[in-house]
Amino acid sequence: MKFKPSIKPYRGAAGGWGSLEATTRYVFDSKQPLKNLRNLLRVNKARGFDCPGCAWGDDNHSTFSFCENGAKAVSWEATRSAVEPAFFAAHSVSTLLQQSDYFLEYQGRLTHPMRYDAASDRYQPISWPAAFALIAQHIRQMDNPSQIELYTSGRASNEASYLYQLFGRMLGTSNFPDCSNMCHEASGVGLKQSIGVGKGTVRMEDFELADAIFVFGQNPGTNHPRMLHSLKQAAKRGARIVSFNTLRERGLERFADPQNPLQMLTPTSSPISSAYFQPNLGGDLAAVRGIVKALLETHRQRLAEGQAGLFDRVFIEQHCIGVEEYLAQVDASAWSHITQQSGLSESQLRQAAAIYQSAERVICTWAMGITQHKHSVATVREITNLQLLFGQLGKPGAGLCPVRGHSNVQGNRTMGIDEKAPKALLDSLEQHFGFTPRREAGHNTVEAIEAMLRGEVKVLLALGGNLAAAAPDTERTAQALRNCELTVHISTKLNRSHLITGKEALILPTLGRTELDLQASGPQFITVEDSFSMVHASEGIGRPLSENQRSETAIVCGIADAVLGSETLDWLALADDYSLIRDHIQATLPGFDNFNQRCEQPGGFYLGNAAAELRFATPSGKAQFSTAALPETLRAHQGAEQAPFTLQTLRSHDQYNTTIYGLDDRYRGVYGQREVLFIHPQDLAELGLQEGELVEIETLWHDGVVRKVSGFKLVSFAIPRGNLAAYYPETNPLVPLTSFGDGTGTPTSKSIPVTIRRCASAPAWRIA
Repeated sequence: MKFKPSIKPYRGAAGGWGSLEATTRYVFDSKQPLKNLRNLLRVNKARGFDCPGCAWGDDNHSTFSFCENGAKAVSWEATRSAVEPAFFAAHSVSTLLQQSDYFLEYQGRLTHPMRYDAASDRYQPISWPAAFALIAQHIRQMDNPSQIELYTSGRASNEASYLYQLFGRMLGTSNFPDCSNMCHEASGVGLKQSIGVGKGTVRMEDFELADAIFVFGQNPGTNHPRMLHSLKQAAKRGARIVSFNTLRERGLERFADPQNPLQMLTPTSSPISSAYFQPNLGGDLAAVRGIVKALLETHRQRLAEGQAGLFDRVFIEQHCIGVEEYLAQVDASAWSHITQQSGLSESQLRQAAAIYQSAERVICTWAMGITQHKHSVATVREITNLQLLFGQLGKPGAGLCPVRGHSNVQGNRTMGIDEKAPKALLDSLEQHFGFTPRREAGHNTVEAIEAMLRGEVKVLLALGGNLAAAAPDTERTAQALRNCELTVHISTKLNRSHLITGKEALILPTLGRTELDLQASGPQFITVEDSFSMVHASEGIGRPLSENQRSETAIVCGIADAVLGSETLDWLALADDYSLIRDHIQATLPGFDNFNQRCEQPGGFYLGNAAAELRFATPSGKAQFSTAALPETLRAHQGAEQAPFTLQTLRSHDQYNTTIYGLDDRYRGVYGQREVLFIHPQDLAELGLQEGELVEIETLWHDGVVRKVSGFKLVSFAIPRGNLAAYYPETNPLVPLTSFGDGTGTPTSKSIPVTIRRCASAPAWRIA
């Protein structure tokens, strides 16, 4: 397809006619418009399928339970276009590597198992039994189980994820790198340290009761648009929405509901944020510290005047420890340090504090703008500190709400996809299945790539995802994959990871969420877990494009049967009847009592959250205030502070994770292109550059490795000075593999120290 690049401001609200037009275009572009219109009526509905997009919960009130990006995901998956063996016969891997990510996935659905032939540099058809036998052969040739990495995407179902980790543990490995390692790991780590549970404490209905909602590092208009419905309804009834986001994002400003006839037929739209603050990248920790400092001053002043203090003294005394140490740290944080680091003025932070103080029920919600920094765990815990001071846990309309990315990334972790699995899980698996799982921690994603680079990994199995494009330090990641003896990708569509092969490679085509999964015992459904700990049944309705496509669950069982046999567990029987898998989940995981029966509940069932019930699984049995000092620098290492700019990577509106649906970013005014760099207009002037000029971006790091990309068009944007933004995966080559969050291993993709300079040409981003 040809695109006409342009930069033009978008004047409309988020949603509205622009959203409706884009939805219609993608439905018709799938070449199956009637089928996909029917599919959309079944998205997030009882006896339907869970949206393959984001992990936002279902409100169960709307006539249509999908958003624009959900419609893109459904249409993108349920396309009639197919990548068949003839396609691979006509295109060498080297040739395909020169194509864009958009071109690769636009070709359509994978239909046949394929094996890479190095001699011809092409993928060739292979039968399913032969593919499973090849995987088993390579695994048996390993020196030890640590030489395999089992990567997982958040798209995988609960059933497939549970069997995947069970297979790995029976094999003897703990290496379960997954997409959460690169995104929301800090949420789980920080919340566990503070309240003993690594999940959010709120439910969907809490948004209907909150008096104020503080939104940190989050762009729902692009990343989880259905959240805008909840924010719109909250704002409409008078709740204050307070947004902290480095970029000025249209979805946080105003929203026109495509399901509202009045807003579609008139110029009206709903305002979202009542206050909008633009902190420096990584400055949210200082911003929250400033809010607490302002509230602490008011609290003490009221006590001195003989009035009741602001803080919930009863809640703190009954349920928390460490408050005095924390408040001492707040006292030690100077306003000058807070304002310099946050990029916000004292008056702005006092304004936010006043809104917080006036609200009886507060929700704090955040996403990857918080979790992809060196000090992300400290930031998550600082947000938690704020909520603990006011007892904003354990009551309706209040709590903590990390909004996960992919549709089942939270469920994957619940099912045991965890390189540091809790003892209770391993004990349960050992008792139920009668084997001894490995107790030592395995590799997260960054550690897995490092191990591959060292030549310590022979086999990579990837259950979904696009690791080559999603991971940091693109060229090093590519080399890591090429060091493997065998790379295996279970995928719906062609992507860049299939072209960065080990010495041998397999592509195994799988069914999507939208498709009928017919096994020996009849049609099957799978389950997923959203960001609110609600478990939903998901049942596809469309006929698969090819009889050679298999479900993720069946593929995992086929691999496990070929490698381990059926003596300990009848894997093929589990593939025939998913209810048997849910019986095992019920027997080994808490919260899944009567699992199969509860799947019949409309809207799904709630797993529960101990912290929301004020039961804290911490060493003390109480919520723990953290006492982190503000970091000396927001940069990931000493010396990087000399860099003139900090860059964050982000998604465009025509994108979900590494899937590129199109080349437009409507709300930011970018059309027909992706190599753009958002920059403050005064920074442009100071550099002597003009909007539209092409620049080279280079990372300033301490290891002597040159990391740079070229040909990025400068776009003037509402972003704080010294901060830059650009799309991934195009700028993933700039993220050092050795730059990751404290205690998380998450790449610091939102705080890359860079410099920019003018360049003459615009080479496309490619892996060599």
